[in-house]
Amino acid sequence: MSLKKPEYVPGHGLIKGKSVLITAAAGAGIGFSAATKAAEEGARAIVLSDIHEERLEAAVEKLKQDTGLTEVYGKTGNVAVEEDVQALVDFAEETLGGVDILINNAGLGTSKLLIDMEDDEWHKVIDVTLNGTMRMTRYMMKVMKARGEGGVIVNNASVLGWRAQKEQAHYAAAKAGVMALTRCAALEAAEFDVRINAVSPSIVLHPMLRKSASEELLEELESKEAYGRAAEAWEVANVMMFLASDYSSYMTGEIVSVSSQRS
Repeated sequence: MSLKKPEYVPGHGLIKGKSVLITAAAGAGIGFSAATKAAEEGARAIVLSDIHEERLEAAVEKLKQDTGLTEVYGKTGNVAVEEDVQALVDFAEETLGGVDILINNAGLGTSKLLIDMEDDEWHKVIDVTLNGTMRMTRYMMKVMKARGEGGVIVNNASVLGWRAQKEQAHYAAAKAGVMALTRCAALEAAEFDVRINAVSPSIVLHPMLRKSASEELLEELESKEAYGRAAEAWEVANVMMFLASDYSSYMTGEIVSVSSQRS
């Protein structure tokens, strides 16, 4: 039985004065919600990135209109291409005067039984979801280390990194990899005052998910949640803001479940 959806939580200045870079931030998913929350929580400037140019331009304008933040910029890029990754980070560093917070949101999912899956599909999901997060983290760590002012990286994992689901072997493997990457990179980054953590959502209904899963499956997954509903994208973004803020100053290498799963 579905319970009443929660009221939207207003900002409390958790990242006041910070600059933020977010990947896969166009559209109506977790990335754009994270951007909105970042603005509401006091970010001084934000760079959004996405592979879709027109959708990205629309997202930049919408974020400005919705939040009143004028310092919003867009940069297209593909996290599966190292040159794009470096160009994106360099652009954000120059435009923002240094990136304080990186949110690695880019990921790709499809549904396919393992015995029916071709190598190309496996590699594509792994390359965007895991390798893309690695590429962004690796280069951002280099830049933050050289700058010498610390920083924060927040990755987007998934409960599928812990739990099993049919037709999700590639995505689950990628997200489990994001979790391991987060833990290991965090130990290295701690030496130059950079914190790296991850959120692990269960189900958040947004257009990209509806493209990769049937309505029957989505309804089944929602029924397994304690609240009988999927999370709102902003509920996940709230936890990202906590991890990006000084309220989580002692946390690094942690994977925070954003879930109400009961079965």
